[in-house]
Amino acid sequence: MYTVIVADDEQEIRRSLIRKVDWGSVGFQVIGEAENGAEALELTEKLEPDLLLTDIRMPFISGIELARQVREIRPATQIAFLSGFDDFSYAQQAIQYNIISYLLKPISSSELEKELLKMKEKIDQKFQVFSQPGMRQEHMEKREFLTPLLLDGFGGELPEEEHRILMKEAISCGLLDGEEPEALNYAVMVTRILDKDGKNCTTRGSVKAIDSILKKYTKYCSVYLQGRVVSLLLATPRGFDKYLHILVDDICQSVERIMGMDSVIGVSRVVEKLERCHECYLEAMSAAANYGKEEGNIHFISDDERTESFDKVMVHQTVEDIENLLRKGRPEEISGYLQNFFDQVVQHKISQSETDFILMLIVSTVYQVLYSVAGEEVVQQMQQKFPMYSMKMFGNIGDSRQFYVDICTTARLMIADQRKKSSVMLCNRAIRIINEKFADPDLSLVSVSTEISVSPNYLSALLKKDTGETFKELLTKKRIETAKELLMDTNMKVREISEKCGYNDQHYFSYCFKKYTGVSPNSCRRTYEDGRQD
Repeated sequence: MYTVIVADDEQEIRRSLIRKVDWGSVGFQVIGEAENGAEALELTEKLEPDLLLTDIRMPFISGIELARQVREIRPATQIAFLSGFDDFSYAQQAIQYNIISYLLKPISSSELEKELLKMKEKIDQKFQVFSQPGMRQEHMEKREFLTPLLLDGFGGELPEEEHRILMKEAISCGLLDGEEPEALNYAVMVTRILDKDGKNCTTRGSVKAIDSILKKYTKYCSVYLQGRVVSLLLATPRGFDKYLHILVDDICQSVERIMGMDSVIGVSRVVEKLERCHECYLEAMSAAANYGKEEGNIHFISDDERTESFDKVMVHQTVEDIENLLRKGRPEEISGYLQNFFDQVVQHKISQSETDFILMLIVSTVYQVLYSVAGEEVVQQMQQKFPMYSMKMFGNIGDSRQFYVDICTTARLMIADQRKKSSVMLCNRAIRIINEKFADPDLSLVSVSTEISVSPNYLSALLKKDTGETFKELLTKKRIETAKELLMDTNMKVREISEKCGYNDQHYFSYCFKKYTGVSPNSCRRTYEDGRQD
């Protein structure tokens, strides 16, 4: 049974729809109703319906704007418009938000039930793709081109002539369509689907499920590699800014809602050159593998690392293990790993030169990870504690063993501490922006996350974790509290106060004010003035 929220500002029509339609017979259950766009948005965020059936002409937030904002917070929710206005321009606007159906009033209950059955079929198809994934017949030329591009790379950007040859090959195999390919940027996304015990359940058939989401937002090509779905995403810079954080949310929410499973998604930085996809692949793999469940399902490498990752392919397996432990291991795990490593060095009589080489790589890894995650100031603190050219770094294993245990465990503690501080700093910056720019009616989670250079997903999770409130709740609180002060301390008109607090619509402001405080703006002012007279 799919869940649905019905939104219409005309109470008689809304109640009639809910009462007269046999929702159960067409596979739906009504879990909420809304009388305006703002309430519909709040209910969608809270109740997470499978379908939002909404009038296109709504108070406070129009149906078109409602669809846009729902896509930001709940991209897995399907949207159907119900309108009495046969306006094709509205229908055109709706297309860009992947509207599942566009219906015209008046519509009888039997007609709506027929349309709901069609919507159910579309949602069924989406569920079936995730719950019963079958093998997809992939375009082998495209896959054969993409796989070595991701796994091998070219060691950086190519000379101009070689770059042109690569782009021609990409067009020839179907990866690019030949229409202004130089305008495209690239990113790599790695997805794993896990059961509730953390077991990897990703299969080759999962590629089709992931692709069913990606095709709504961007150009793509996905392959199954080493128990993961690896997707190359292609879009303009504006396209990535608009859709990247939404499409990963859509995948994560769909896996949870349809399959009842968890997902871990790693996303690389966006690059301008196709030949840099190998770097993106390593970044996406690192993002998905090196950050724990407590930090959420979605990991953008740019949220945690402010510099580009070094090439892990050139690093010895021991050094890769150390890197992973530095990012998410416990100090005792690091100590145990190193002690075992030194025991192996002694047991297998590894030469002094080989041992010194690996040890130098370990120290280099410590500083590179520390710098990428914690920054230059923390690196300087580490250098004061453990000078790079300390004599303890070399010589007899018995003498140097403790040095490496100490430097690695200290680095891990510094990284953990810095992450906590960085989270607080990011939250403080976001709250400061809210406090400074709340009067801007266009202020949003996306605009604030762009300003502080993190993804909307990451900022939303941080705010919820550190404050217990969503971005919308924090912004509304600031706006309404400021409005209360202006009502009590100035003679400004309600319309002027609403504009000063970021509301273009006075009626919407009054609605939000009453919902937040329990009274209307005018009642609030009268109560305060009566209190002063007493």
